Amino acid sequence: MTPAARHLLTLSLMMTFAHPAAAASDGLSGGRLGLHDATGFRAVKGACAGCAASPQALWYFQDDWIAVPHGPASGFDPALTAQDDVHTWAQAYDAGSEATHPPLIWIGSPHMLTGARLTADGTRLDIGDGKSLAFSLVQQLPSNASWFNADSVAWLQGQPLTLRGEANAGAFMARTVWPHHFDIDLTVLSTEPLRDGETLATLVRANEGGARQPPSVRLLWERTPGAARSAAGKPVLALVLNGAQGDDDEAHGGHFALATGVLGEHGQWSGWLVNNFYNLDAWSEKGIVAATLPMDAYLTDLNAGQAWYRPSAVLVAVLREPRAAALVQQGIDRVFSHFYRHDFSYRHATANCAGVSLDTLRSLGWAVPQLGPTSKLKAWLGLPWMTVTELSLASGLQAFDYMSAERSGLFPFVAFNVAGSDLLGRLAAGKAADRGLERLLADDVEALLYIHIPQIPSSRAFGRAPVTSYDEYSGRVPTDRSQWIVRPAPPRPFPDELRDASAPKEAPPASRRALIVWLVALGAVALWLLSRLFRR
Repeated sequence: MTPAARHLLTLSLMMTFAHPAAAASDGLSGGRLGLHDATGFRAVKGACAGCAASPQALWYFQDDWIAVPHGPASGFDPALTAQDDVHTWAQAYDAGSEATHPPLIWIGSPHMLTGARLTADGTRLDIGDGKSLAFSLVQQLPSNASWFNADSVAWLQGQPLTLRGEANAGAFMARTVWPHHFDIDLTVLSTEPLRDGETLATLVRANEGGARQPPSVRLLWERTPGAARSAAGKPVLALVLNGAQGDDDEAHGGHFALATGVLGEHGQWSGWLVNNFYNLDAWSEKGIVAATLPMDAYLTDLNAGQAWYRPSAVLVAVLREPRAAALVQQGIDRVFSHFYRHDFSYRHATANCAGVSLDTLRSLGWAVPQLGPTSKLKAWLGLPWMTVTELSLASGLQAFDYMSAERSGLFPFVAFNVAGSDLLGRLAAGKAADRGLERLLADDVEALLYIHIPQIPSSRAFGRAPVTSYDEYSGRVPTDRSQWIVRPAPPRPFPDELRDASAPKEAPPASRRALIVWLVALGAVALWLLSRLFRR
């Protein structure tokens, strides 16, 4: 029996006996949200008097469910830029202090239902003891091109589910559907380090990204034999990579996020918190909003969940103590506070999901390696070339920014591979560290797991592994850009009255400075030519 088959068989038996009969409950009445007990938060929809979250953050969730903490929330310094704020705060951070809470968590639903099973016809939820609930789905967004279908029902059969949604008498309307096949069976884990020729990148690319493969877990490293099998209840820090979509030619780059949480008694991880940086100034066709949110919402929200439209890879560092994960989560909390205020903008080349996440890790004291730009020469030549050939200055500026951007923060797959390989290499070599996040990771990581998450079947085309370069991107999309499949993302203007005029000014993109250089150079050439003409 293969390791993957053994994992699924044992997990199936574990789920049969370990999960009690289902019952809908308040979504915050038990369990965890990241590193914290869920009971340390209250659910709010609409006005939120006395909330720790800023008015700018609350503006994005006026008609949706969020969780806000009862206890102390992470702060920030509005007089500093986001990364300067994180770096300054981290220098004075006491790893033994009590962790503060995220000011706002996007939960999306008031209720949870754990352990239910979907009937074969997809109309009811079997909750045990001969009882069942009518099953329905949250409304499909008009802009969302694909949806849950009979393939989804068939794939979800035979396993318990954890759902977020709204419970009514005898019925449950689901917004998220987390299959317990995703949970980690700790009892079968045995060390399987990377073999010769294997890297994290080859794992991600296996089977074209593995969208149709079963979920699987591989133990890449552990500090002492059996450490992973005793990981229940341990804190974690995770790198999350989502693949390329199969129906959007602007989404071959994938997506990247950092997650924190605690591994459940039976290997559950649906309650980990994912820190999802996304463009706040555009409406997502799937309803995605940049936020800290539970893993089950991040992966399996019926409209916005990543697992509905591409495969994913998760590298999990199981920790002896929560201090490394707490440091990362509180640092990102500060960045989100700046982000919601528009102290900095989401930029696809220089401040995207990968760039913001890795910059934060570096500010916290993990020197994630940098790879340099794609090509400075192509950047400088591409600016005028794209401007002229496409009759668009915006295209020229964009070309410069992409070609000159640090590659580890440009492509999500590269970010995952660089950070993950650096961590694995440090652990395998027993490399010591004497400062910041690097020291905490060197001291506290007990095991490193690689989780593969497939795409849940639906009416959407299957995705694949994301790209790592422009050449790879160009090989996937039609040469004629008019033939690209593009999902509309109309602008989402931010109210001027919510901006802080005293906030540090954001530095302009490098392409603006390059444009000035080109204009000065062209002006100098024009003056030289005119002087030659006058002399003649």
